[in-house]
Amino acid sequence: MPRKINKDLTGGNIRKQLITLTWPMLFGMMGMVVFNLVDTYFIGKLGVKQLAAIGFSFPVIMFINSLSRGIGIGTSSLISRNIITRNRSEVRIMASRALLLGFIVVLLFVLAGLLTIRPLFHALGAREEIMGYIYDYMSIWYYGVAFVVIPTIGNNIVRATGDTFLPGMLMVVSAIVNIILDPLLIFGYGPFPEMGIKGAALATVIARSAGLVFILIVLIRREKLLTLNFGRIRDILVTWKKVIYIAGPAALGMLITPISIGVITRIIASFGEEAVAAFGVASRVEMFALMVIASLGSVMIIFIGQNISKYMFSRIFKSLNYALAFSMIWGVIVFIIFLFFARDIASVFTDDLKAVAIAQKYFYIVGASYGFQGLVMLSTAGFNGINRPYPAAIFSIIRMLVLYVPLAWAGSRIFGIDGVFWAGFTANLAVGTLAFAFLFRTIRRIRENQA
Repeated sequence: MPRKINKDLTGGNIRKQLITLTWPMLFGMMGMVVFNLVDTYFIGKLGVKQLAAIGFSFPVIMFINSLSRGIGIGTSSLISRNIITRNRSEVRIMASRALLLGFIVVLLFVLAGLLTIRPLFHALGAREEIMGYIYDYMSIWYYGVAFVVIPTIGNNIVRATGDTFLPGMLMVVSAIVNIILDPLLIFGYGPFPEMGIKGAALATVIARSAGLVFILIVLIRREKLLTLNFGRIRDILVTWKKVIYIAGPAALGMLITPISIGVITRIIASFGEEAVAAFGVASRVEMFALMVIASLGSVMIIFIGQNISKYMFSRIFKSLNYALAFSMIWGVIVFIIFLFFARDIASVFTDDLKAVAIAQKYFYIVGASYGFQGLVMLSTAGFNGINRPYPAAIFSIIRMLVLYVPLAWAGSRIFGIDGVFWAGFTANLAVGTLAFAFLFRTIRRIRENQA
């Protein structure tokens, strides 16, 4: 398995580089989103209570994913800013220490998660009649947290070297394994036992474990970026500090989302189980709708990270202009699709007419703001790429806690569930515009200080 030469992104055609790096990431993220959609589809066949159960689980799963992605982003930012200016042995130690940090985080949250399933989901508004389904799903899912966190960090290490193809294909392979196992373990075809919602969780754990083994082989054999020689405790802490400088605000910004979604879920729960099920379906479809922009955002961290290390400001501004145009065009395309097919899309995941109608309403209202939500995602990537993580976290807090949650609470009392959805629309529109404008301003200031 020969090692690829690191890609230097500080020269060459910008548009071509962004496209070349983004499309493999797109396939990978498509795999992960399909991963979630397949779970939603087959669990929906079990009934609305099971679908509501994973609707309640969604913010908790997002919480764990946000932690792992935060560490991954911090690692990617650190590696991308050093991969073309430092020797390989230094980068190897940085990468290994980052994975060690991720492993410690896994141990802590697996223990905490297993001990707090019932009180946590009761606090989110889950009633006892679906608590059994939630417990069945989460008690197995928590054991697979290691298979989520470690591959996420490992994928970011490989991406930082300029290779987005292999991490993308790894995510596709995990999704394929999950697609195969889901119906077998949920419904018990052939020699497989019928496990119901437990089967969905077990399929996820097995699929993720395949990804863990593969990424470790790549990091050890091909990239030669892992070592058990972590160095002195003091040096390990220095590297962790650099990772956490980005990872802390990045994770905080992403954690704000599941925490806020948990609050939104509690608000929506007052409108019935069908509303929670619809919100769970809509949230997963939303991930699918925005995956292209999310893929581009992952690439922007690497691209901007390398170019800021050599003060290539003109290339950074051009890349941001391309990203801005793409996000707005993509948002319009997705909204047009929702205008014609929103009901059909929702009906794929549930045959409950009330849940379908609520999900359809979500797509019509919140879907109109996806272009601006894309700007929030891209500005976050830009801030992390230039090693300025705090504005990204601040804008996430403004979007979710200052605007979305308070407006959703007030809107639900004045306009019903429509008010919750209009709150999401308003938050996306306002923060997307402000965050992207502030990113441009920040980079101009860095350029002036450097000059």
